Amino acid sequence: MVLNVKQLMEAANAAVPRITPTQAQAMIAKGNALIVDVRDAPELAASGKIPGALNVSRGMLEFRADPDVPYHDANFTKDRTIILYCASGGRAALSGKVLKDMGYPEVYNLGAFKDWVEAGGATE
Repeated sequence: MVLNVKQLMEAANAAVPRITPTQAQAMIAKGNALIVDVRDAPELAASGKIPGALNVSRGMLEFRADPDVPYHDANFTKDRTIILYCASGGRAALSGKVLKDMGYPEVYNLGAFKDWVEAGGATE
């Protein structure tokens, strides 16, 4: 079946819960959360990121999350809560869906970095 972007986004948004900055802060405070910024490096350089967030561009996510490939990042473990964000929430939703498909059980979409900033979230 051929899907378009709208259909892909609908599936991603149905599979990955969207959370608020306040909810994300509570999850982070509990510990064992991995915050993943899926924006590209130039976006990150222009605006900063959430403190401690791991930057994995959308195009490399599957390779970093799969423990069976040489590009795996050991921060990705299936016992962690994963919180994703990007510039507007679209790439974070699609990334979350991929991680769910890969067996990561607890994945959330924080949405847009600007929403985090506007809510008073710390940046670095």
